[in-house]
Amino acid sequence: MLMPAGKRWTRDELTVALGIYHNLTFGQLHGKQPVVVQLADKLGRSPGSVAMKLCNFASLDPALKMRGIKGLEGASALDREVWADFHQHPEEVVPQSREILRQMFKVGPGSELEVLPKEGIKVRKRPQGDTEVSVTVKQRRGQEYFRDAVLNNFGGACGVTGIPVRELLVASHILPWKTHEAERLNVRNGLCLSRLHDAAFDRGLISFDDELRMVISPALKRHFPQRGIAESFKAYEGECLIVPDDAALPELAFLATHRTRIFVKK
Repeated sequence: MLMPAGKRWTRDELTVALGIYHNLTFGQLHGKQPVVVQLADKLGRSPGSVAMKLCNFASLDPALKMRGIKGLEGASALDREVWADFHQHPEEVVPQSREILRQMFKVGPGSELEVLPKEGIKVRKRPQGDTEVSVTVKQRRGQEYFRDAVLNNFGGACGVTGIPVRELLVASHILPWKTHEAERLNVRNGLCLSRLHDAAFDRGLISFDDELRMVISPALKRHFPQRGIAESFKAYEGECLIVPDDAALPELAFLATHRTRIFVKK
């Protein structure tokens, strides 16, 4: 896997680098970024070289183009091929990318790898529980990637409250995991929410409009007289999701589907 600087990038290297690309925001694609520095070390490349490759990927990213953000021109034919494969077959390629990264960092089956923009790539023991038995390795790798991608896309904070405690945050799927396989690992199908707001969103008690403002179900509004509900929900009604300027915005069509099919209107 290691390769001296100046050599051509391999498909595996590009695949793992693209996985890292989606775990960072555009403003973090530079040679001093801790995650970039660590990845460069594992690849045997300079941090500047890795940052340049990530910026090449940025030039292919339609989510950034929508926000008027341009990457670095010069993406190779293989860059484009890997980009297309990654996004056309995420159920296969995303877990593969994560597995290569785990192998680089020698992460065992009982541990989780986490991409933390401010700290770097960290390894921690996985919490044990009954649900672990029923989840395949491929699903775990995909979920691990999706959580990092969504939380980092929101700057590591709840999009509603701004709570920055990672242990209290959830990468919420806008279109449910069970029913929308093609969008399971799409960062634009994710919202970073506190566990409380994730539960409310999942059950259709809150949603977000085309301006990313929070809307609240009448079923939840009936509980506004309760202090906890008022402080956690009423205080944020009509407020826009907090999203970094260089983040990939949630897909509005997915939010529209959530409002139509999941949001409780009575």
